Amino acid sequence: MTGLGTVGAFGCGRQALEAALRSARPALSLVDRSLYHRTGGARRAALACRNLAGWVPPAEARRMSAPSRLAVAAARMALEDAGLGRGWTSPGRPPAETAVVVSTAFGPSSCTEGLLQQIFLDSPESASPFLFTESVANAPAAQIAIATRARGAGITLSQREAGPLLAVGSGAAEIALGRSRRALAGSVEEITPLLHAVLDRFGALARPRGLAEEEQEEVARPFDRRRDGFLAGEGATVLVLEEVGEARRRGARALARVAAWGSAFDSTAAPTGWGEGAAGLAGALVRCLERAGLRPGDVDLIVSGASGSREGDRLEALTLHAAWGEAPLPPVLAPKGVTGEYGGGFLAAALLAVQGVPFGPTAGFAEPDPELRLFPHGGGPLPTPRNTLVTSLAAGGAAAWLVLARPEAA
Repeated sequence: MTGLGTVGAFGCGRQALEAALRSARPALSLVDRSLYHRTGGARRAALACRNLAGWVPPAEARRMSAPSRLAVAAARMALEDAGLGRGWTSPGRPPAETAVVVSTAFGPSSCTEGLLQQIFLDSPESASPFLFTESVANAPAAQIAIATRARGAGITLSQREAGPLLAVGSGAAEIALGRSRRALAGSVEEITPLLHAVLDRFGALARPRGLAEEEQEEVARPFDRRRDGFLAGEGATVLVLEEVGEARRRGARALARVAAWGSAFDSTAAPTGWGEGAAGLAGALVRCLERAGLRPGDVDLIVSGASGSREGDRLEALTLHAAWGEAPLPPVLAPKGVTGEYGGGFLAAALLAVQGVPFGPTAGFAEPDPELRLFPHGGGPLPTPRNTLVTSLAAGGAAAWLVLARPEAA
């Protein structure tokens, strides 16, 4: 990994995310509740910064959906961070074969909603060609490829919460198999009022707490006994992946090395819920480590995808305990209490953790859950890890893991 670009409610770029993680406070905005929301439901979300003119000029942005603008901005940030400019545009120097792998859980929701409104409320003939082309899930990946002249494989994954890690693993696989010299891998999401309302009606979001409506809190509480849902988050994160020799030849700064990646499926999960397959997932996790010559004891830090979901956090904790057996877990970070669920902020936070960036206490954690027996990071310094496990389980059964080695080992 040689470059990082990220956009979220915290702002644009790694410094903005670092500050948010240190403060352990999510940046939340009120969602428009005038059309779809139920009374007393969730009111806030981690809505991304939309001031992207410095990365996506207005003349270019007007041809893109909101997720595409976020994704292209993050990709250009990542390329610049990797020392590659904002794309390969030098005359006479064709771009390297570069894969683009992007995950999204819901795709360009606003374009899909607008297209369906035209079809159902007017007529099929009124459907906008622009909305149609940008309503497909792979539109952000395609726009990245166009903007950066990437000519390798273009892949879009839709595996819910496991998608960002699967995207990185797929990008690494493209390079390892010799099909690409570089990969732009990451995740993008937008949270529209309709999507926010649907998630709330399914009981997935953190519930408002407090007396007066203006003072009600919505807090994600990863691993906490009182957890009752996650914070919906939007944004984009893109990483630049390169083969080690390629990065060294151009003198690139290494941020981390992808030491291992793996995935599994929990067959006990309902299509929209969580399963009970902690033992099977733990076995798959251990095998993922073994393929890289590692054991659970070689992991110095865990960056967990726990988000405040009642059943999701439970499955995550039981899976980790089953993989480690009687041995104690290493320190566990749960950054989704700050970044929210979706939008790639979790992926960016994991890379910062590998580099030893200080994290504040786990947002929202106050009361341990005796069933989970897991105490996430409470603040204070952590040693720079040699091997970091990044883990993300998804509703519906998907699971993904990455092992990231510290930069000195890259």
